[in-house]
Amino acid sequence: MPSFNFPNPSLADPDGLLAVGGNLEPETLLSAYQQGIFPWFDEDTPILWWCPDPRAILEFDNLYISKRLARTIRTNKFQVTFNQDFDAVVQGCTYRPEEGTWITPEVANAYGEFHRRGHAHSVEVWQQGVLVGGLYGVAIGGLFAGESMFSTVSDASKIALVALVSRLKEKGYQLFDLQIINEHTSTMGATEIPRDDYLARVKLAIQLKITF
Repeated sequence: MPSFNFPNPSLADPDGLLAVGGNLEPETLLSAYQQGIFPWFDEDTPILWWCPDPRAILEFDNLYISKRLARTIRTNKFQVTFNQDFDAVVQGCTYRPEEGTWITPEVANAYGEFHRRGHAHSVEVWQQGVLVGGLYGVAIGGLFAGESMFSTVSDASKIALVALVSRLKEKGYQLFDLQIINEHTSTMGATEIPRDDYLARVKLAIQLKITF
């Protein structure tokens, strides 16, 4: 049982903030994602839990692949793997000297343990044996919640996203949660839906028996 009990997600404030405090133990994280809640904070704040309204998602059939990106994918100059170097992907997402990061050592360790327990997964993009991009997120039943992505060369994170969507469709996932929309994901087809609609879809998705 999680050692932190969450309020009803519909009680989040207008910015989406739901709760403060608690811990990042695997049981707590699992309980959070099952309820459509995720942590997001930095070194200067306590643990903050969010459930924004509206919620960003990516409908699989809405994924936008530009002609240029499609050509890049066809060149096969990048190789894509899954769950081959989770910790390295998290570290890649951490390095953002100009933006700051929410992936503190505490967060990296927590999601590393979540990965070892089979709940968090990574997509790696390689070029000539070097990790140049990727993303990671949480999978529960038919829900995949994307957490963060990175790239050190052009298009690497987009290629990771395309590969992930293909895998999720193939496996029968029903919901790809992007949490909060941004310019990068919106250009790839992300949209927003009301929180209540999202929470209803989460309840259905997590009941599915799907392995990543």
